Amino acid sequence: MSELLQVQGLRKRFGIDQPYVVDGVSFDIGANEIFVLVGSSGCGKTTILRLIAGYDYPESGTITIGEHLITGSSAHVPTDKRNIGFVFQDYALFPNMSVFKNVCFGLRGKSHIQRANRAFSVLGMVGMRNLADRMPHELSSGQQQRVALARSMAVAPRLLLLDEPFNNLDAETRQSTRNEVRVLLRRNRMSSLMVTHDQEEALSFADRIGVMRDGRVEQVGTPQELYEHPRTSFVAKFLGHTNLLPAQANGDRAECPLGVVRLYKKARGFVTIAIRPEHLRFQHLYPGQPAGQITRREFKGHDLTYQVALGDQSLVVQADYDCPFSVGQSVRVVPVEPAVVVDA
Repeated sequence: MSELLQVQGLRKRFGIDQPYVVDGVSFDIGANEIFVLVGSSGCGKTTILRLIAGYDYPESGTITIGEHLITGSSAHVPTDKRNIGFVFQDYALFPNMSVFKNVCFGLRGKSHIQRANRAFSVLGMVGMRNLADRMPHELSSGQQQRVALARSMAVAPRLLLLDEPFNNLDAETRQSTRNEVRVLLRRNRMSSLMVTHDQEEALSFADRIGVMRDGRVEQVGTPQELYEHPRTSFVAKFLGHTNLLPAQANGDRAECPLGVVRLYKKARGFVTIAIRPEHLRFQHLYPGQPAGQITRREFKGHDLTYQVALGDQSLVVQADYDCPFSVGQSVRVVPVEPAVVVDA
């Protein structure tokens, strides 16, 4: 996969005596790739979007699109020359313009017929062609989001930036719109960078994810790679529930409160291991085995979530809806997948 965007060593702070909001960030985005930066509020992800778009200047680092350096010590290409689309969190539609005119706004330098054809084409892509004459206040949040997307796509940008684009939507609309946008990006073979604080959104939307923490990118990988093989306890906890346990590693096995468990990669010495709740199973207790006691059982219809006290550890176990174990019962907890070493 050829690289479209390269970000190298990006640093930014908003005052000489202030901490860095973006601190040595590096990542790349391939052609036709959907890349997501995920992190909690204030971790620097939106600032990175603004630096890539050219709205802010970094203190150091470079940004390259294709073969062209657009930000660096010797270059700063203006925002309107970068061929980048930006979908803002609040959509930023012009309230005094119709849907059609909002989409036409960025198509300067083209004839009226060319602008109209392009506008109707992208409105058709997002299912909004029949509402071209509506004003923004006459649209639902989901419809406004589609118009904002169409306006950004109209100029055929090389890279599309999305700043928490589904934040203002209700849960049902959010999921359906997210799926529709992903299909549109795929169909139009567009490279995109989205930022979000929503872990589920990142996992379901991205081809690759960069997990951010305090201005740095902690780990980059596919959703499955990051979920199944996090390198740090922060990534393990941020992308879903996990159980973190102290362990003494010896090659491909480790001794921990669960007993001897397999490891995904060999390690030695004192480590912390991560085991996902769905990778644990209950067995009836036999003499001499580590005993846990079920302290909580949450029925969720399609599955069950258990809380288990095991010595001074508290474990979360995800089980099928018909799991027969109940609160107060003593059980053995057994991992069915190898544990992952984090923070070795």
